[in-house]
Amino acid sequence: MSQDLKVVRRQKLRWRIRRKVHGTAIRPRLSVFRSNKDIYAQLINDDNGMTIVSCNSRQGEIAAVTGVKTIKSAEVGKVIARKAKELGINTCVFDRGGYLYHGRIKAVADGAREGGLIF
Repeated sequence: MSQDLKVVRRQKLRWRIRRKVHGTAIRPRLSVFRSNKDIYAQLINDDNGMTIVSCNSRQGEIAAVTGVKTIKSAEVGKVIARKAKELGINTCVFDRGGYLYHGRIKAVADGAREGGLIF
């Protein structure tokens, strides 16, 4: 399967998910993007089209964590949950972004749950 077909398939999955998942100010959308090396997560208010909180594995406190990428992904989930709690956000909806729910994507979700976010 060529790279272009993979991108098109993931884009179709992403659009299908986004039709159903919508974030608000009270319950924002936790969107996850996975690159080959890093992972990015952000809480988005879709009503205003604004990012409330963002976090990635390249930030100082997470980049210092040693180990496999799954451990760093779980740390991203914990940090974004802590930042959300500081802003008074307790619940969110999870947007896996067209990726399968396992590995690093699941680690972000589990880390966010462990940090106190409910979804």
